[in-house]
Amino acid sequence: MIRVNLLPHREMKRAAQQRAFIVASVAMVALGAGVIFLVHGVLASRIESQKARNRFLDEQIASLDKQIEDIRRLREQTQQLLARKRVVETLQSNRAEVVQLFDQIARQLPDGVYLRNIKQTGTKVNIVGYAQSNARVSTLMRNLESSPSLANATLVEIKSATVSNQRLNEFILNVDVVRAGDQPAPAGAANAPRSDAAKK
Repeated sequence: MIRVNLLPHREMKRAAQQRAFIVASVAMVALGAGVIFLVHGVLASRIESQKARNRFLDEQIASLDKQIEDIRRLREQTQQLLARKRVVETLQSNRAEVVQLFDQIARQLPDGVYLRNIKQTGTKVNIVGYAQSNARVSTLMRNLESSPSLANATLVEIKSATVSNQRLNEFILNVDVVRAGDQPAPAGAANAPRSDAAKK
């Protein structure tokens, strides 16, 4: 007896293939989603790790910037302290200079010479005064030259002046203060113009 399969086997086979395709597609989609999720997680983890490193570097840079600023401020304070120290040392080493200067000028002042103004700038001393004659001005300059703490007396100007109805010679001269350890410059250059001016 011959048996004939009357079932629609082609449709069933096609339906089975469609089901297999759908299952495979769903599996591929799920696998792709899993891969994407995994890659996203790895990338997110690396990004977060990099962000953490960047934050750490930013914190360290900020800390170094603060340290550099502190060092710069300390250097400035050190320079200021050293400058003050030098000023104090200078004042201590030359604190008796003014007293000695006035004492020496007073000792070397000849008769007939009167001082009106004395101004010191560094080691330069400017003297303004009156003298009864040019010769007394020359005597004052020689006396200043002979002082151990004064040198290079130079006459700047001498002119006639009337003070209290008395005719005098007003003079302006410069002299150098010789400090400890300093060597006075040769006085020849200072003496030449002095003698010329004294002849006026």
